[in-house]
Amino acid sequence: MAALNPPLPADARPPDETFRVKIDGYEVQVYSYGSGPEVLFCLNGGPGLPCDYVRETHSLLADHGYRVVVHDQLGTGRSDKPKDKGLWTITRYVEEVETLRNVLGLGRVHLLGQSWGTWLGFEYLLTYPKAAKSFVCANGTAEVPQHMQDLQRLRGALGSETVAMMSRHEAEGTTDHPAYQGAVQILNYRHVCRLDHWPPALMRSIDGINMDIYGTMWGPNEFTCIGNLKDWDRLADLPRIEQPCLVLCGHHDELTPDSAARIARRLKKPTLKIFRNSSHMPFFEEPTEYIATLRSFLDQHRGG
Repeated sequence: MAALNPPLPADARPPDETFRVKIDGYEVQVYSYGSGPEVLFCLNGGPGLPCDYVRETHSLLADHGYRVVVHDQLGTGRSDKPKDKGLWTITRYVEEVETLRNVLGLGRVHLLGQSWGTWLGFEYLLTYPKAAKSFVCANGTAEVPQHMQDLQRLRGALGSETVAMMSRHEAEGTTDHPAYQGAVQILNYRHVCRLDHWPPALMRSIDGINMDIYGTMWGPNEFTCIGNLKDWDRLADLPRIEQPCLVLCGHHDELTPDSAARIARRLKKPTLKIFRNSSHMPFFEEPTEYIATLRSFLDQHRGG
């Protein structure tokens, strides 16, 4: 493990420490903000996105008594980008998280997952049940097959002709067609981020996506899952999780309030919060209320 300070965009908060950690023969980039025993370990969405959008929205918790640790998952951002598609599995990413926690000496952490990071977080908690003090499930699900049904309902709101057009392009492998991309853009602005102008950190993550990872694990876009996560379903296992869990969701979220409620009903110690004016990015759409909610939960579960 070697410390270094690579350049970040001018509008990014500089980390207090930056590390390279060797995992599976490759190096993973880690960013650390603040100090102390209370660690918020953040797992961003994707899969295949650099961590910019989560790193820059959650690093400010370092100003409130938390050490915030975020990493570019292998294959993304400033981490190494191997070409072996066999690496892109949820099981391997679970081991990546555990390796980082041990190598960095983080102890028991407050774990936060956003979007795909919630699936990774649930899988991690079920594999390493003693590794976390609490879990924040931000804009997630525990059951991809049901999530796909939710997405079909959201797509249906575009109208039958548009849905038929999208289905045809998916069947023909022509999802790069302008009509298809236009429909996806509408869905993104309804259910991913409802701001007129998407923040630079979010655009950096989206522009930096590794489509080998995204395509292997998920599919061609947010609303079509044909990758190796398509059958992932841990809903029945959620009662095994002992940690207090904060379940966050936007009212217009592609990971729907129904999904959040299904999660909360099965957890032992849930707190559910729906952001009424948000979709999938409440930390951008309603940042003040989001951070206040997150801080209140974390402060209740310090120590231990």
